[in-house]
Amino acid sequence: MSIQTVGIIGAGTMGNGIAQACAVSGVNVVMVDISDAAVAKGLATVSGSLDRLIKKEKITEADKAAALARITISTSYDDLQVAQLVIEAATENFDLKVKIVKQLDAMLAPEAIIASNTSSISITKLAAVTTRADRFIGMHFFNPVPMMALVEIIRGLQTSDATHAAVHDLSTRLGKSPITVKNSPGFVVNRILVPMINEAFFVLAEGVATAKDIDAGMMLGCNQPIGPLALADMIGLDVCVAVMDVYLQEFGDSKYRACPLLKEMVAAGQLGRKTGHGVYTY
Repeated sequence: MSIQTVGIIGAGTMGNGIAQACAVSGVNVVMVDISDAAVAKGLATVSGSLDRLIKKEKITEADKAAALARITISTSYDDLQVAQLVIEAATENFDLKVKIVKQLDAMLAPEAIIASNTSSISITKLAAVTTRADRFIGMHFFNPVPMMALVEIIRGLQTSDATHAAVHDLSTRLGKSPITVKNSPGFVVNRILVPMINEAFFVLAEGVATAKDIDAGMMLGCNQPIGPLALADMIGLDVCVAVMDVYLQEFGDSKYRACPLLKEMVAAGQLGRKTGHGVYTY
């Protein structure tokens, strides 16, 4: 299957980023959200992002116009029926995603593929609520989508080779570098990244080094662009705890226990950049 039109559920940060990546690469997009205001805001974000690329001389005004012309915005799922692939990019909530996936399954063409942009929810479990489990797959894009090269393509237990091939082909057409991942909590990147962040909090709690020196050590010694503690502040300390709790529950291995200092900071409301105070003060 050659995917020419992609439907996107959700016009927020991830949804509009995926829409931009598709449209710039010549793929038609139907972006759907719950209100006219939401989809209009999403389209305006894409327009602003393209303006920044024009200033950097990465694209031309004509390129921007062509990309925006490929994006249709809507509040109706009916408009998604033209898509060969629909990517669900709604809030990271299992019950909400199940509701959306069931709705899509009932109205899309039988051959259409459904993908979820989840970063943590089981693709196998989501696929099981549909009548097209073989045509269900995970596409985990990374923020900011237009800039980040990686897409984790997650195969559920039921995902067919044909579905994987079609989604892998689309990912490369979008200029991404996809990796294929089995369905497992955290997939690859977050499975490694979040426990590393958690370990950095253990090092901080033990007084091995200051926060600045821990971050400097990982940046200078491991060539990371940002230290793990500063990254935790960007992600949100509450999100880090939640992810570690999922790993602990799913794997039943104590190595995934959240650092007590990390949990204590969350209890104090020191969640990072979004509250103005985490490991660092903003």
